[in-house]
Amino acid sequence: MIYLEKNGLTVPIFISLREKAGFVYYRSEDVAEALKKTCYSVVAKDDENAVGMARVVGDNRIAFFIKDVVVDPAYQGRGIGDLIMEDIMRHIKNVCADDAYVGLMSTPGRESFYEKYGFIVRPNEKFGSGMVQYIKTGKSKQEA
Repeated sequence: MIYLEKNGLTVPIFISLREKAGFVYYRSEDVAEALKKTCYSVVAKDDENAVGMARVVGDNRIAFFIKDVVVDPAYQGRGIGDLIMEDIMRHIKNVCADDAYVGLMSTPGRESFYEKYGFIVRPNEKFGSGMVQYIKTGKSKQEA
């Protein structure tokens, strides 16, 4: 049976689920620092096995960014992503100021999943493109 563990995201879970999904690898010490700055996290578990996760970063009142929404590929299509997003959005709505900003970056082809939760695709007639930059530091997986 799938259940959610609030604020239970750990370094091993983070690294394992991102690896299973084919996401970028981050060194454990970098993940540990990032998790310290996380406002809220949720882990979906099947018995004791972590099968999904997400976290929220930001100022916890006005600006929120949803990160690392990942479901183990072996568990996709079972509604786990919906359980995670419903929990994340419930948390944000409980702590946010009126008219707070909530952002996220969708994996290509998954935009419709987030549209169900009121997110809008950019660019559009009102908003320009979202932008990102990836900074290469020279630190690598081998240094971990």
